[in-house]
Amino acid sequence: MLIRQSPFWRSKNGYLKATIEGRERDQPGHETDLASVREVAGQALPLRLETDDGRLLGGFLWRHSGVAAAWPIVIISAATSVRCRYYARFADYLFLNGFDVLTFDYRGIGESRPKSLRGFRADWVDWGAQDLEAALAYAERTFPGQEIHVVGHSIGGFAIGLAPSNWRIGRILTVGSQFAYWRDYGEAERRRMFIKWHIVMPLLTRMFGYFPAKRLGWMEDTPAGVVRDWSRMKARFEHTVRQDLFVGGERESVILQRRFARVTAPILAIGLEDDPHGTPAALNRLLAYFMSSHRHHWRIAPADIGVSSIGHFAFFHDRFRDSLWPLALGWLRAGEIPADAPGLLLDEATPGTTT
Repeated sequence: MLIRQSPFWRSKNGYLKATIEGRERDQPGHETDLASVREVAGQALPLRLETDDGRLLGGFLWRHSGVAAAWPIVIISAATSVRCRYYARFADYLFLNGFDVLTFDYRGIGESRPKSLRGFRADWVDWGAQDLEAALAYAERTFPGQEIHVVGHSIGGFAIGLAPSNWRIGRILTVGSQFAYWRDYGEAERRRMFIKWHIVMPLLTRMFGYFPAKRLGWMEDTPAGVVRDWSRMKARFEHTVRQDLFVGGERESVILQRRFARVTAPILAIGLEDDPHGTPAALNRLLAYFMSSHRHHWRIAPADIGVSSIGHFAFFHDRFRDSLWPLALGWLRAGEIPADAPGLLLDEATPGTTT
């Protein structure tokens, strides 16, 4: 049933071990071990994507054998500066439940990182309009006739709206997705987060030419353009990004805003009550842009599944395979929220409305 094991994993165990024991354990909320990643990796093939502007991206593909496959393919669009390897166990879970799965790293991150980030040009718009777009184009070309679904984590949900062919998507699941407007941060953490992400991060970026986040144990090192977008973000994203670029006499940011309305796929937006990034206000701010979609805003508290914390990252931890992942599976399979899903529906918006 599975394709051959990739020689990438067999021949580079030394690299893999160094990654797990060194850099990957520094991912926010990341917990892993070498044995479990090897188990998952045996079902994934390394992947190279080329963007329209000529960048090469690295990623991984879980693909079932068989010519006339009827299952959908799921693309996982990552959080800011989180490596696609972080989602390997979740991808494997989807694969074992009948989906083909594609993960990739944005330009400047992980498998797509250049030798140096100093002077490397990349911003949030590139990650959506070029990098996620390359993944969508690859899926359409390589898996003809299969539905394309997208899982967006954090900024990965925002990136969906920026991709030119986002209209191809069949279903969307987002987890903690927003675009980092600071007034939407959780009240208890807002001051600390503002200092961290909107003062310290841009200051260090000016010093180094990129954000050396790994030295701080925060996330992957991050291109300066991404830091600029994040640290300056306003209540309306189109008032922040690509302000100095024009296409056909029109500001590019306005064109990008309209692109969100091309998405007609139903959206299940999951928010975690102890996630200071993914507050109700933050999720609703992003969801309002997807005005052509039927949107469901689902909230889960740690107590709903008998744990003390989940936060912004842990939804994709393997320990929630039995408690949280069936909610994602039910939505991606049938566009339905399982009757026994933990949490509650906070908001629902129909196509043509912004709330």
